[in-house]
Amino acid sequence: MKLTTWNVNSLNVRLPYVLEWIELAQPDVLCLQETKLAQEAFPEAEFATLGYESQHYGQGRWNGVAIISKVGLENPSLGFAPDTLQLCEEADGEARIVWATCGGVRLASAYVPNGRAIDNPHYSYKLRWLQRLRAQLEAQHTVADDVVIVGDFNIAPEDRDVWNIDAFEGKTHVTEPERDSWMALCDWGLKDVFRQRYGDIGGLYTYWDYQAGRFHKREGMRIDHILASPPVAQRLTWITLDRNARKSRGEHKPSDHAPLTANFAL
Repeated sequence: MKLTTWNVNSLNVRLPYVLEWIELAQPDVLCLQETKLAQEAFPEAEFATLGYESQHYGQGRWNGVAIISKVGLENPSLGFAPDTLQLCEEADGEARIVWATCGGVRLASAYVPNGRAIDNPHYSYKLRWLQRLRAQLEAQHTVADDVVIVGDFNIAPEDRDVWNIDAFEGKTHVTEPERDSWMALCDWGLKDVFRQRYGDIGGLYTYWDYQAGRFHKREGMRIDHILASPPVAQRLTWITLDRNARKSRGEHKPSDHAPLTANFAL
């Protein structure tokens, strides 16, 4: 299974680019984040023309996640499961996670809250959201299941995952509570398959801010991830970042994220 995750930063703006990329890359499953589309505006027909089923969870100008698959799309579920409410005592009305079974794998496309600033209520919401994700894993799965969670986590797990850790002092994405929440997912049993393949190599990023020429200066962050349960992770054959998709080309303005693709021998 060739699986891609990509924060497209508005599918309405970048649909032609995404469709062109799909025809070139031919993923089996493409998970999108930050579609910024309402449910009724999602271009399901365009993806169907290319042979893909799709499930979207959107709410208009903000957020929005989708799973697009040509290897089946069964038992879709929008948002968190109701049975995790008691564990975290908070409903979540934002369109940030969608689930489906594709090719026998239970898959989630996630757009973790940004956090904005450490003293912002959105930061606390981010930590609670991640707690809810861990709770759903515990409630519905075991580490023996074929489970993969992909998406924009808005967390750089290690210092090597940002271009200059000193530049992030006092900022989100690198704080200890955020990294502890990330480790809670890994401690449950999920494997960061990018690090599984590339070890301690730094300077490999998935996001570059539009400002200050960050992309051309190679000043980025690794915040988009593919986390797989052990039975899936052990079948990883390769994983690659399409940095070229972050470059401007012709009339296409790229997303500030690049697609990350892993292939599993499933």
